[in-house]
Amino acid sequence: MMLKIKRVPTVVSNYQKEEAEECARPAAGCGRNCLRSCCLPGAKLPMYAFNKENKVVCEKDLVNNDPPVDFLDSLLLGEWEERMQRGLFRYDVTACETKVIPGKYGFIAQLNEGRHLKKRPTEFRVDKVLQPFDVNKFNFTKVGQEEVLFQFEANENDEVQLFPNAPIDTEHSPSVVAINVSPIEYGHVLLIPRVLDCLAQRIDRESFLLALYMAVEAGNPYFRLGYNSLGAFATINHLHFQAYYLATPFPIERAPSKKITTTNGGVNISDILNYPVRGLVFYGGKTLEDLANVVSDSCICLQENNIPYNVLIADSGKRVFLFPQCYAEKQALGEVSSEILDTQVNPAVWEISGHMVLKRKEDYEEASEEKAWRLLAEVSLSEVRLQEVKELIFEAICCKIEEDKASFEESMTSQSHEDMDGINGSLTCMVPV
Repeated sequence: MMLKIKRVPTVVSNYQKEEAEECARPAAGCGRNCLRSCCLPGAKLPMYAFNKENKVVCEKDLVNNDPPVDFLDSLLLGEWEERMQRGLFRYDVTACETKVIPGKYGFIAQLNEGRHLKKRPTEFRVDKVLQPFDVNKFNFTKVGQEEVLFQFEANENDEVQLFPNAPIDTEHSPSVVAINVSPIEYGHVLLIPRVLDCLAQRIDRESFLLALYMAVEAGNPYFRLGYNSLGAFATINHLHFQAYYLATPFPIERAPSKKITTTNGGVNISDILNYPVRGLVFYGGKTLEDLANVVSDSCICLQENNIPYNVLIADSGKRVFLFPQCYAEKQALGEVSSEILDTQVNPAVWEISGHMVLKRKEDYEEASEEKAWRLLAEVSLSEVRLQEVKELIFEAICCKIEEDKASFEESMTSQSHEDMDGINGSLTCMVPV
């Protein structure tokens, strides 16, 4: 049986049209400056070229070594604000109300009525994490070049450089950063690896390493990247990560964890504790590539076993959270309460991390920790199912589960708190009694 749900897709580009309109559009000469062969010849975009040396993931490197180019503020936000001034966004996200919900966990609620736009409902499969790329459906080659901020590539010279007007190399598909025209927060962008290769929404080692490099280059704990698989509320089957800036800690970043094991490459894997969505957290590694490989191999395992999941990259690339989830499946089977369904909240990576994007004013005004917890608990696998999934993952990455029952893994959480204390006041580790 094929599971489907009626849903309203989120609009991420101004060129996202009804499928029928896209199919009717001629293959060439579209006249709207897109990223396809009809418009690419002679096109140029800024390029941020990063140093792809085998970086070690440690606090000292990330705190003391700022990139020569002020990446986040000068380039990403500068280009993003320029697009805002040009009116390319569907609404002003800076006008959205936001508050921290009272309680131990500090869930963040945002009222974002602009993301709830009337559009013809479409059928969306939720029972297949891996689905073939469909050139006839909306994909990121169809966006206008004005929505693309810059190219993001490794530098052959092993140094960080900014090229303000770099040609687009169509033979070696560039990775690009584009605006999300329906932003959740300030600076909301999409990282699209090898955009012209038309990769389906599935993580591989190379693409995930690129996302980690972006987090490291940003060098700011308030800039996070997220990933949603198909079946876990990705709305476009074209490989992409999301990212935005939010100057407050996510509740998941403050959750305690318990170490399970350490890989041969020095990557620590821990269980997330005392949080409504069960999952794993990865950190450490002798190099950034060690961390990227373990996480991406875990994601590949989930994909190949048809298990939907979400990923959050936090702490400037130092910590990665992985959440297998089952909400869409439960929704399709009629196992989610009408009270939760009525909120029309699709719990993807940002909601799971504790940033609740609410579409109705009444839900925002009545937001509580209890309601946030109740919604997110519907997302989580059971303890028994998660244990089965962990065994699949650990077999895939050839790592034994050796639980350390003696102590909680606090070092990374404590470091994250110290980094944020200097900006946002003291934080406390939340361990409910």
